[in-house]
Amino acid sequence: MTYEEQLPDEIASPEVKLRIGDGNGDYVWLGEEYPESGVIEGFQGRGPKRCWASFWWWVKVVFSCVSLLVVGAVLAFWGGPLLIHKLVVPILDWERTTFRKPILALLLFASIAIFPIFLLPTSPCMWVAGMTFGYGYGFLLIMAAASLGMSLPFFIGSLCRHRIHRWLEKWPKKAAIIRLAGEGNWFHQFRAVTLLRISPFPYLIFNYAAVATNVKYCPYIFGSLAGTIPETFVTIYSGILLRNVADASHGKGFLSVEQIIWDVLGFCAAVAATIAITVYAKKTLQRLQAEEELL
Repeated sequence: MTYEEQLPDEIASPEVKLRIGDGNGDYVWLGEEYPESGVIEGFQGRGPKRCWASFWWWVKVVFSCVSLLVVGAVLAFWGGPLLIHKLVVPILDWERTTFRKPILALLLFASIAIFPIFLLPTSPCMWVAGMTFGYGYGFLLIMAAASLGMSLPFFIGSLCRHRIHRWLEKWPKKAAIIRLAGEGNWFHQFRAVTLLRISPFPYLIFNYAAVATNVKYCPYIFGSLAGTIPETFVTIYSGILLRNVADASHGKGFLSVEQIIWDVLGFCAAVAATIAITVYAKKTLQRLQAEEELL
């Protein structure tokens, strides 16, 4: 008796072979027919239904992007001028007629330094600093005040370290990311704090939550200053851009078409660079967290 004669008819009959992959390697489907659904149970095949699902997913993505562009264009052409005339121009006029520059600088410095203690945003003050003092003095003013605004919550939080520990226990994933700032040597702490400042992690909360780690003050403050530089430049640039547009619309200047194009391109480039740096920081933090979990 030959080997083929010993096999049952079901196995000896012709078979349909299909090679598929599910991310864990290649497999061969042995059977009479290929399932009509296009999906083999236990595997992720590339049947017709999955292709259509992928196609409709891309259609939704394209439609969402187009919708966002349309909404952005509407806001830029109609909402932008309304915002400038109703908000930016009155603020600039009030600022120029009420305060002298030294007094305004002192008020902005105090606001940027004190607001983080009460978890209040400082972006409006940074915009005004950019509108009034430009890149040079505006940058120095913002960084000096921000260093104080990040130091005061750090020292205040050290007085209630145990409460912050209990508060972080409610969000273990966020706490695991924050604790990266306290690991390793000086440079590791500096890099982790810089990445946390650039990443989408809440800026004001980190001022207090940093004390829950073993991070030292020097890497904390230098890493914080380095991580806030991209956001500071974008804020100053947007403030200067708003001032130029407000002056032109208020009859105090004129913007040529070339200047408008360069301003828009510059703003888009600044935003794109900020997004790219933020994405890089987030991925690097995830990699560092994975490395810490393996140790």
